[in-house]
Amino acid sequence: MKFANSICMEFVKIPAGVFLMGSNESTTEGPIHKVTIRKPFLLGKYPVTQEQWKAVMGNSPSRFKGDELPVEQVSWNDALEFIKKLNQIEETEEYHLPSEAEWEYACRAGATNRYCFGDEDSELEDYAWYNENSGGETQPVGQRKPNFWGLHDMHGNIWEWVQDCWHENYNKAPSDGSAWENFREKGGNEMRRNGENSSRVKRGGGWYQYARFCRSASRNCGCTGSRYGYVGFRLLRIL
Repeated sequence: MKFANSICMEFVKIPAGVFLMGSNESTTEGPIHKVTIRKPFLLGKYPVTQEQWKAVMGNSPSRFKGDELPVEQVSWNDALEFIKKLNQIEETEEYHLPSEAEWEYACRAGATNRYCFGDEDSELEDYAWYNENSGGETQPVGQRKPNFWGLHDMHGNIWEWVQDCWHENYNKAPSDGSAWENFREKGGNEMRRNGENSSRVKRGGGWYQYARFCRSASRNCGCTGSRYGYVGFRLLRIL
């Protein structure tokens, strides 16, 4: 099932299912744990492009200019403002950032390997723009191979904001695919809930990264108000 909205965003239906989230390659990616995605959802076939951003927000803040390039230099807060305006345009409340679990589940597309296609870094150039082939900048979306579920650019090109607050590991992480919104410091003391200065998760790796940072389980973070020339986002639409 495919779906397109009023600003020509294409979405792919992601089925419900169960998967093992995380990896043993980094302490921030463990422990590996079972997550159950109970309901199917729609996820953007591509990251949000500059053309789509301009259709909603009026102009592009991106460092690298081009309608078919992914929008970047947008903060987590900026992404939420875009979503708010798009929901108003379409008279719905169905658009959101994916949770970190929903993002990884969709990226893996049933695979248990380091990447959606297998384990070998040498094959990544067929699926991703990263430091070996990007030319030092973002590239138009959809030019590399999709994963098994038809999603492009889940590996490389840009990091993608997701809904979750950053945690140093997955201890006590939700197992139902929901976003982990409570921010906690090391040691387990609650610091703030959705605070202005809390860090949010980004996934997928970027055009400047080495291959290992583009793995399905790779994760990083950034402050909610910070803008980077290698971070954008893709949208989830609730079914």
